[in-house]
Amino acid sequence: MQEKRIHIDCLAAYQSLDQKTVDTLLKQEAEKSNRKIVVLDDDPTGVQTVHDISVYTDWSLDSIRAGFAEDNKLFFILTNSRGFTVEQTTKAHTVIAERVSQVAAENHMDYLIISRGDSTLRGHYPLETELLREKAEEHNSWKMDGEILCPYFREGGRYTLNNVHYVKYGEELVPAGQTEFAGDETFGYKASNLCEYIEEKTKGAFRKEDCICISLESIRAMDIDGIEAQLETAENFQKIIVNAIDDYDVKVFSIALYRAMAKGYHYTIRCAAALVKALGNISNKQLLTRDEMVTLKASTGGIIVVGSHTKKTTAQLEELKKLEQISFLEMDSDLVLQNGALEQEVKRLIDVEEEKLQAGITVCISTKRAVLTVENDTPEKALLRSVAISDAVQSLVGRLYVVPAFVVAKGGITSSDVGTKALQVKCAKVLGQIQPGIPVWQTGAESRFPGTPYVIFPGNVGDVDTLRKAVEILLP
Repeated sequence: MQEKRIHIDCLAAYQSLDQKTVDTLLKQEAEKSNRKIVVLDDDPTGVQTVHDISVYTDWSLDSIRAGFAEDNKLFFILTNSRGFTVEQTTKAHTVIAERVSQVAAENHMDYLIISRGDSTLRGHYPLETELLREKAEEHNSWKMDGEILCPYFREGGRYTLNNVHYVKYGEELVPAGQTEFAGDETFGYKASNLCEYIEEKTKGAFRKEDCICISLESIRAMDIDGIEAQLETAENFQKIIVNAIDDYDVKVFSIALYRAMAKGYHYTIRCAAALVKALGNISNKQLLTRDEMVTLKASTGGIIVVGSHTKKTTAQLEELKKLEQISFLEMDSDLVLQNGALEQEVKRLIDVEEEKLQAGITVCISTKRAVLTVENDTPEKALLRSVAISDAVQSLVGRLYVVPAFVVAKGGITSSDVGTKALQVKCAKVLGQIQPGIPVWQTGAESRFPGTPYVIFPGNVGDVDTLRKAVEILLP
């Protein structure tokens, strides 16, 4: 069935929640639990709702042990698996799941692994959560009862209503399967109804009629006991859909989930950033100011790299060009098809960057806006080509000698490569958000440019003017 587009005003028809009661109950459940929450982020944008949280960019035993030793209830491990092949993500998730089980046993702690994925449903699903289930059951005495799917993310305009996932465009909510994201070369899909999406992605291994659906009506009625009872009926890795149109919806669900887990039930979670914040009981924080990010000593320009090809990113880039104090350069990313040509292009651009940054001018470098198409292409080849282009983009930061006042990266794969390869971050602190859904890391002492604010701008988030607004805050 082809779902219809709906007007965003329809969201206001649902009864409101007693927010104070919800906050009190969630705080009680979160504080009672000694469970460590490990969030595996398939690109660096998953921290777009949190603050004062650590992000580890590797999954060594030392890093996982450090995460478990923190006072914080949760920590992130950046896998960047959305830029991985099936083989690579299989290897990474196998190792991570085994090491998390090992460290949890060393610390005599319960744990929950969250697979933080894209709010527009792209990524290696169901592969990643199936691997987490397999290894968790292999190394523990319990079985995984269910898998929770919750892609709601308000800041990005992603809502789940009557089991259908929507993406906000202007005042309209468009079923996700009808958006550009569903046409992704590597992770495309057709279904907007999440029950049908699960059946599609699991190739019928899990049927749509077997999904457990947590309705918005139950959530708004504060039927926490009823939702908990639904969770406790899950068996054999049964799929659980969470409807949500507000952050308090996922908070209500989190209360029920904590109670079910306290009784010994076990789940994996595939979600966007909102449920992570709720389960971590992380407070709201005002948007960051320039003084909270950029050091007063910074006299150089900043660097902005744009790799994402989404229509939203292209529109945001055009809006950014209204800022006259920025120098705009384009990398001929199509040169990836010619042996050695892309490397020469990178060298040319770095020379220009260095000169302008030293003069205090902020530089924005983007890839070509048209997606490169190749005859007889395959999803794996397209992904590998995308990774090669992203590697060239990150080197525009990683090979700089001038220390930039700030770094902004636009796009999931791009921002991960810039953070891990160019800036060489091992552990970063999430300062907060510069705009809704746009997180800022403070790079660690071990990084290439210590203490530099690093703005991670997802390719599919924000309005047309959001990138411009974020950069305006950073400019002197």
